[in-house]
Amino acid sequence: MSIRIYGIGQCSTVKKARQWLAEQHISAEFIDFKKTPPVTTDIQFWLTQIPKEILINRKGTTWRKLSTNEQQNALSSNEAAINLMINQPSVIKRPVLVNNQRVLVGFDAQQYTEFLA
Repeated sequence: MSIRIYGIGQCSTVKKARQWLAEQHISAEFIDFKKTPPVTTDIQFWLTQIPKEILINRKGTTWRKLSTNEQQNALSSNEAAINLMINQPSVIKRPVLVNNQRVLVGFDAQQYTEFLA
């Protein structure tokens, strides 16, 4: 079982998720967006299960710094959303957890328990 968790090391939600995984004795490979930005195929795969409206973190600073036009473009087309997430991975809601070709975004202990069962 290869579990991967994508995010930013300094993100408090990512830290909570990684700590929870460690406490459950679940090993997961951590991929830091700052060191290894996601590639198109990663994001395309995530978008097969997570709508772009959820995958894009619209509450974060990165999103708020975008122009209204950039925001509308990202929400209107998958291609624009993918380009945004590749060029500015900080705009991706974190963490992204991938397990057995399934994807979960954000952290909630109950959801993680069910997702990894």
